[in-house]
Amino acid sequence: MLFLFQEGFSLAPNITAVCDIWLDCGVVHYKNCLFYLFVCIHNSMLAQSSFIIVRAALCRVGGAFSTIKMSQLHTTGKSNSSKVAVVLSGCGVYDGTEVHEAAAILVHLSRGEADVDIFAPDVDQMHVVDHTKGQPAEGQTRNVLVESARIARGKISPLSALNASTHDAVLFPGGFGAAKNLSTVATEGANCTVNPDVERVIKDFHKAKKPIGLCCISPTLAAKVIPGCEVTVGHDKDDGGRWPYAGTAGTIEQMGSKHINKNVSEIHVDAANKIVTTPAFMCETKLHEIHDGIGKMVTEVLSMAK
Repeated sequence: MLFLFQEGFSLAPNITAVCDIWLDCGVVHYKNCLFYLFVCIHNSMLAQSSFIIVRAALCRVGGAFSTIKMSQLHTTGKSNSSKVAVVLSGCGVYDGTEVHEAAAILVHLSRGEADVDIFAPDVDQMHVVDHTKGQPAEGQTRNVLVESARIARGKISPLSALNASTHDAVLFPGGFGAAKNLSTVATEGANCTVNPDVERVIKDFHKAKKPIGLCCISPTLAAKVIPGCEVTVGHDKDDGGRWPYAGTAGTIEQMGSKHINKNVSEIHVDAANKIVTTPAFMCETKLHEIHDGIGKMVTEVLSMAK
């Protein structure tokens, strides 16, 4: 075939003859004619009248040319995208969504060509934290949906509108909002309650056998709503401050679910329940490592959603 191409290239003026050589080799080589044609065009060796000759030659092999869609010559390789819901819990690590985690999820979903809708419960936050001090701001109240809209660039819907039948997967970034606004894990531990819409969404996606992705502290939501499931929030030992929230692993076990130790760059896949989790900022580490771990979670969720 290399010989034919080299020979064909040297015989550029006689395009019909070159195409006939390939066509005589069988239908399977009709694409070589197209490629050769494009080479000629690129090198300005092809007269307009020759297009008709080459098309006729290609049609000679059982209509092979007619089976080629011109759109395939310009394809991006994009497949049918999954429709994914992302559930936020406010804006800011100490009283809402961890912004870096939310951004990482959205970046990886975009890279995976997912069709994304963002939701948040239309409720008041547990409290408002001054992020410059890490302390509650007295006398302030904020709405979870309104605050989450900052991350969503205004394109957000109340969580009550999310239906598992309209989406292929759901993802929950972390931040203390997951433990304060989506549930009461932060104050009540294993005896917590989960926001009714959050509980409904997790149960509905689980029942529909659609993947659920959670990172950072948010795996506690699945652990509470789906007892017996397997999740990770990192390690169950502090390890000199690397895992400052290691006690959360014990809380998950108390909920009746199973905690699996994983490093920040790893994910845990509970295949039976279609739950994918990763530690994210439960670990004191570099931002790119959190971004990479979240990327693996998103990739696995999108794979399960196909």
